Amino acid sequence: MGGIDVADDAYDMPALADGEVDLGARLKDLRKRKRWTLQQAADRTGVGLSTLSKIERNELSPTFSTLQKIAAGFEMDPAAIIGGQTAAPVLRVPGRRALTRAGEGRPFPTGTCNNAWLCPDLTHKVMTPIKTTIVARSIDEYPEWARYEAEMFLYVLSGTVVIHSQIYEPLRLGAGDSLYYDASTPHLWVSEGDTDAEVLWVYAKYQ
Repeated sequence: MGGIDVADDAYDMPALADGEVDLGARLKDLRKRKRWTLQQAADRTGVGLSTLSKIERNELSPTFSTLQKIAAGFEMDPAAIIGGQTAAPVLRVPGRRALTRAGEGRPFPTGTCNNAWLCPDLTHKVMTPIKTTIVARSIDEYPEWARYEAEMFLYVLSGTVVIHSQIYEPLRLGAGDSLYYDASTPHLWVSEGDTDAEVLWVYAKYQ
């Protein structure tokens, strides 16, 4: 399966009026570069053809789980899928580092969460840190249960978060609480109360 090298990752991505990345145009362009049809992209990523089509037309925001599948199918780092510049080397090298200033981060809204991808300029990291504002109030707002081949660490910065799982009772977490869990079990999260909860996630994919 042909891959896209660092130079391809590093080109400027289409942006919307507010500066947010036009993810639909990005995915369509990446697919065209590989000379894939929508059906071929669906086969490679494991994401339904209808879902991919809606994402390309910006009619649907992919969940983090869907983004992971798309990135794996395109043989890219997820941060490179949503990011504009990815100049850092793909392979891990000694001494590399990345800085994200307060209020910065690569935006990745999903409809249920407003995510900011932290330190996105380094690809193929062992850990992926994400700061998230959870706007969902019900699990019915999610199109699917989240499930990743990874371990997750969650730290609540503010507000109240309720973690729903298919094997555990709902778990309520307040500011200062933290949770480490196996993300391969289907789970979802919502904010409780009038204030959107803010959390820090650290995602570590199984090696």
